[in-house]
Amino acid sequence: MMASRRTTPDHADPIAAFRLEGRVALVTGAGRGLGRAMALALAGAGADVALADVNNSDLEAVAGDVDAVGRRAATYAVDVGVGEAVHDMVERIGHDLGRLDILVNNAGVTSSSPFEVLPDEDWDRIVRVNLGGVHLCSKWAARRFIEQGEGGSIINIASISGLVGNRGGNNSHYCATKGGVIALTRSLSVEWAPHRIRVNAIAPGYFVTPMTDRLKARDASFYQELIGRVPLGRFGEPSDLAGAVVYLASPASSFVTGNILVIDGGYTAW
Repeated sequence: MMASRRTTPDHADPIAAFRLEGRVALVTGAGRGLGRAMALALAGAGADVALADVNNSDLEAVAGDVDAVGRRAATYAVDVGVGEAVHDMVERIGHDLGRLDILVNNAGVTSSSPFEVLPDEDWDRIVRVNLGGVHLCSKWAARRFIEQGEGGSIINIASISGLVGNRGGNNSHYCATKGGVIALTRSLSVEWAPHRIRVNAIAPGYFVTPMTDRLKARDASFYQELIGRVPLGRFGEPSDLAGAVVYLASPASSFVTGNILVIDGGYTAW
């Protein structure tokens, strides 16, 4: 019997399959927190990184960190919910860094208002950034991937909030957008598979972020209750996303698409 023809690289060295030299990644919401950690992880794996955030105040420091590991960085002050701004950014990345291979859709916003009194403008802003930003960045990145003819990887940062309701949270608006990101991830993975564009999502659980820091300051007992609901006994640290984003960006995951990778310390396992 004739053996089937191999259509993907044979990665004899599994560690080399995680390397990203020669690739360019765009990370939105890269100025701090989880976005910064993922941008630095991609740079550490060998990628040059385009750093985007709504303002430039935090990006220069992240760019310096990227430079320190020997990779190129470019910064872009962009509202990902504005189509023309996103289009212009992707065009500039091509000019500044030469190509685009990886997109990490991390930018997001929320509101603390209970749903019954949530201002309409807050709803519109959250949907425009959290879901609309994924739409716009993915659309323009995919056009670049298709033009280059070499495929690409899109990694959407969803949330366990798109899978389960949040314990004690006034953020049904946020949950709705993250559920939309998960559905969009699965659908686009099928639609763009013929172009060799892989589309996956990471769904973080509770992480140490400015938002959870504010919760700790406001209600320390509830904060501890949430930690107690995590089987691993802690909130995630930004570095806990590093391996996941490199894996999904790299050839190591060349047969992975339409996947929602939950990183929550076991929170949704029971």
